[in-house]
Amino acid sequence: MKLERAVDAYLRHISIERGLSEHTVGAYRRDLAVYTQWLTHREIATTEAVTAATVAEFAAERASAQPPPAATSLARLQSSVRGLHRFLVREGIATEDPTGRLRPPRAPQRLPKALTIDQVEALLDASGPAPGTPSDGDLIGLRDRALLELLYATGARVTEIVQLDVDDLAHGDVLRVRGKGSKERIVPIGSYARGAVDAYLARARPELSRRGRATPRLFLGARGAPLSRQSAWLVIQQAADRAGLTAHVSPHTLRHSFATHLLQGGADVRVVQELLGHASVATTQIYTHVTVDALRDVYVTSHPRAR
Repeated sequence: MKLERAVDAYLRHISIERGLSEHTVGAYRRDLAVYTQWLTHREIATTEAVTAATVAEFAAERASAQPPPAATSLARLQSSVRGLHRFLVREGIATEDPTGRLRPPRAPQRLPKALTIDQVEALLDASGPAPGTPSDGDLIGLRDRALLELLYATGARVTEIVQLDVDDLAHGDVLRVRGKGSKERIVPIGSYARGAVDAYLARARPELSRRGRATPRLFLGARGAPLSRQSAWLVIQQAADRAGLTAHVSPHTLRHSFATHLLQGGADVRVVQELLGHASVATTQIYTHVTVDALRDVYVTSHPRAR
């Protein structure tokens, strides 16, 4: 099969059948464009002409590129190539997988950065409507407080939150979240988040909704359109500035803080896995290292014989 046809078939598979996000599919598309361009320069135009030696040469050349690529970028590139060839074998298009012996580079483990509970509270307090603000500021303030409360209360990804519909809150103290691969999960929400969302629904969303076309989305912008992922980022950064937080704060910072604070409070790692929507508990276990580091810091600073 021609390389271009093979790549197109694979991208349709991961988009339609596996339900991967547009962002993820775009990353695969860029990686495979690098791969097919490299093959084309070597006059390899079909998938049958790709051998294990070809793939090994490609991986070695990319690893030695200047400036050297990050281990995570190289691992993702190799994962894209492996996924393509494994798909071709599963579909009966190819008989052998030339990536069978390819081993991804070992990426350094980066511990997620979490805010302290006091920092989270300062961030949330800075996100509500300010005293004496005009009506528009009050509407946006109510929305922003509900947005940040939900991000921290559920540990959901920012894309999952901005894609929520009002009906996803129909079950009272739980939230229906659609995660990666269109998988749904149910996440409890506490009284603080529920109160902030109820205030937004009662006092702000009806007015924002009248300014635009009818949409079931929960969070709306100032003109009534669904709130974008980029706008949600901006909301968090502005709240962090008002709260005087010097550390970089992103939607994922709140997700990390959610997981870390649960584990510090004694939650089981598999429960946290379910709440975060991780496919593997191994992904969640990185947060256990964060809590171990916190325990070590307390020990070193508190125990008279620790140092």
